[in-house]
Amino acid sequence: MHNYFLQKHGKVYIISGKFKGRKISFNNISNLRPTTNQIRETLFEWLSKYVKNSRCLDCFAGSGALGIEAISRYASFSTFLEINKKTIINLKKNIKKLNIYNAEIIHTNTLNWLKKNGKPYDIIFIDPPYYKGLIESTINLLENNKWIKSQSIIYIEKEKKRPIFIPKNWILYKKKITNNIECYLYFVKISNL
Repeated sequence: MHNYFLQKHGKVYIISGKFKGRKISFNNISNLRPTTNQIRETLFEWLSKYVKNSRCLDCFAGSGALGIEAISRYASFSTFLEINKKTIINLKKNIKKLNIYNAEIIHTNTLNWLKKNGKPYDIIFIDPPYYKGLIESTINLLENNKWIKSQSIIYIEKEKKRPIFIPKNWILYKKKITNNIECYLYFVKISNL
């Protein structure tokens, strides 16, 4: 009940690490659907051995809960991509309030930003607005423009019962399905051939 109340009132809290218990606010931003505390807890249990010193990319940052949780757990850097100006302003406030310096917040259309060639990230979060078909376009751009490498870890959160195409070299590591959403964690295998 407590988690639901917080989320309904425009707040989520950091579950673990150096910012444990601190709240992220996202008041007055409509259509924002942060990953629930329960799902985030599960995700970061899955990632527990991999987060420290990792470079993270939060493709559809929203509240920033995923990238901030990663930094709280000693990721070396997080890049936040977000298209909504109001959300960007809010995200900058939260980052400043927590005194986070190892992050960059980019006001952009994620799909446009991923069209350039990139430097691979260790962990990539793909949790876009639902019912917009953004996941497959994001996957294609990550694959084609060098944003991933062998052993990159990809988290996908999506609405239920909407099939998506996953590349053959993405190996499913963990999954969780609730009443409304599906969550998947993949490891990327890239052969040197």
